[in-house]
Amino acid sequence: MRRQDNQRNRGNDPEFNRGAGSRGERGLKENKVQKERCILVGIATPKIRPWLATEQLAELGRLAETAGAEVVQSFLQRVQQFNAATLIGEGKVNEVKRALEENDAKMVVFDDDLSGSQVRNLEQRLPGIKVLDRTGLILDIFAKHAVTAESRLMVEVAQLQYMMPRLTGAWTHLCRQHNGGIGTKGPGETQLETDRRMIRKRIQELKKKLEKIEDAREQQAENRNDIFHLGIVGYTNAGKSTLTNRLTGADVYVEDKLFATLDSTTRKLFLEGENIILSDTVGFIRKLPHNLIETFKSTLGVAAHADCILEVVDGSAPDYREHLEVTHKTLQGIISPETPRLRVFNKVETCDETRRNELLENYPEAIQVSAKENIGMERLREAFKEQLAAWHKKREAAAAQIKEEVESPWPAHPAESVSDKSFNSNRNEDWKEPGIYEV
Repeated sequence: MRRQDNQRNRGNDPEFNRGAGSRGERGLKENKVQKERCILVGIATPKIRPWLATEQLAELGRLAETAGAEVVQSFLQRVQQFNAATLIGEGKVNEVKRALEENDAKMVVFDDDLSGSQVRNLEQRLPGIKVLDRTGLILDIFAKHAVTAESRLMVEVAQLQYMMPRLTGAWTHLCRQHNGGIGTKGPGETQLETDRRMIRKRIQELKKKLEKIEDAREQQAENRNDIFHLGIVGYTNAGKSTLTNRLTGADVYVEDKLFATLDSTTRKLFLEGENIILSDTVGFIRKLPHNLIETFKSTLGVAAHADCILEVVDGSAPDYREHLEVTHKTLQGIISPETPRLRVFNKVETCDETRRNELLENYPEAIQVSAKENIGMERLREAFKEQLAAWHKKREAAAAQIKEEVESPWPAHPAESVSDKSFNSNRNEDWKEPGIYEV
C-alpha cells in the first residue's frame, strides 16, 4: 500500500511530471517520421540534349519531394550509350556511393527505367541502399494519392505489371544448381513461375473489375447525353483542379505537387440558363510509361466522352511547349480529333510581359487566365457559351437529319430501287408478275 501511495504521490508531483513530460516530448520528437534522404541520377545521351536532361532531372526532384523524400544531391552524367549492367558508368557508381555516405542518404533514384538485373547490380555495388527508377517513384505517388476504388485498382495493376519483369533472381537462394544443363530447374525457378502465374491471374482479375467500372462509366455518359460535357486535360500541376474550383465553386483537393489529384472529378457549372458538366482528369508527365497510360485509360475515358476538351497549360513553365507535346501524344487514340478543343494558359499572374506577348503571338486563339487570381474567367465563360451554342446547333442538325430519314416516303417498289447488280444479275428483263395478260 505504501508503495502504491508513493507512486500516486510521485505521479502528482509537479517536478516528476515535468520530467516525464519532457521525456514524453523527446519521445514524440524521436518517433516523428523523418523524410528519406535521397540522391538523384540523370543521364544525357546524344538523343537527349543536356538542357532537356537537366529539366527532366529537376522534375524528378519534384516527384521525389511529392513522394515525401528529401533530395540532398543530384548527378547528371553524359554518356554515348547506357551501361548494360548499371545504366551509368562504374566511376559514376563509385561517385554516387561516396555521396550517399557523405550525405547519410539511403536511397538513389534514377531518371530512366532500370531493368531487374540493373537494380540487382546497383544494389550489390551500393549495399543497404534503396534503388528506384522514375516509374517506381511515380507508382509510389499514385499509390499514396489513390482514393477511390477505381484508382486503387488501376494503381495495383500498374504496380504488378512493373513488378513482374523484376522478379528474376528473387528466389535464387532456393535453386539447386546455377550452371545450366540437366536438372537445373530447381525449386527456385518453380517459385518464380508460381509468382508470375499468380501475378498474371491477379492482373486479369483486376482488369475484369476495371472493365465493369468502365462499362458503368459509359452508361453514365449515355445518360448524360443531353448535357454539354467539358473534359479538362493537361500536364500535371498545370492548375486544372484550381480552375475547376474557380469556375464551379467546388472544393476539389488542390496542392502544389505533381499528381496531387489522381481520380477524375465531375462538377456542374450553371451557364446560359442550363447546367453543363466539367470533368477534371489525371495530369500527364514526361516519360510516363505506356503501360501506365493503358492502365489509366478508364480515367481518361471521362474526357473521351466529352463534347469539348479544355486543355490547360502552365503558361509560366519554361518548357510549356514540351508540356503541350506530351499532352497531345498521351491523348492520341483516346480522344477523337474531331472533338472541339479550347486551349488555356494558366498561371499568367506569374508571367512577365515578354512571356505573355510570346503566348499571344504563337497561340492567338488561346485564352490567358489565372485561376488563382480570377483573371480571364469571363472570357473563358464566353468561350464556353460559344461551344455550348455550337453543340446545340450540331444536335439540332443531327435530330433534323434523323427526322427526315424517318419521315421520308417508302419507295413504291423496293425491289426495283435496289441498285445492287448482284441482286438483279440473273433477272430476265421480260419477266412479269404472275397473272393474266392480253397478248
